[in-house]
Amino acid sequence: QVQLVESGGGLVQPGGSLSLSCAASGFTFSSYSMNWYRQAPGKEREWVAAITSAGDSTSYKDSVKGRFLISRDNAKRTAYLQLNSLKPEATAVYYCNADRRIGMRNYWGQGTQVAVSS
Repeated sequence: QVQLVESGGGLVQPGGSLSLSCAASGFTFSSYSMNWYRQAPGKEREWVAAITSAGDSTSYKDSVKGRFLISRDNAKRTAYLQLNSLKPEATAVYYCNADRRIGMRNYWGQGTQVAVSS
C-alpha cells in the first residue's frame, strides 16, 4: 500500500547540484512531515532535512544549511531535496522518510544514490 520512490540521484562534480524527488502514494501525504536522510559508505544513516506537513517550516542538519533546500508539493504528493554546492562528503544513498508524530508512523523509500567526485 505505502510507497515512497526517490529519484534524481547521480554522479556530479564537487560544487555541482542535484534535485532529488520523492513520490508518495498509499497514505495521506499531507498529514505527514517529510524528512530526508542519507547513509554514506561505512557510516550510520543520518538525518539531513525536514519539512512540516503543510510545508510552513523546515529544518536542516548544520553541515548542509545554506546549501540544501527541502520542499514539498502536497497536490503532487511529492517531496524534494535540492542539493547545491555539493562536497565529496555528500556522497551517500539518500532516503525519503514520511513521519506522523501522532501514531508514530514512519515510512521509508528505497533510496537514491548521490555520488560526488573527489
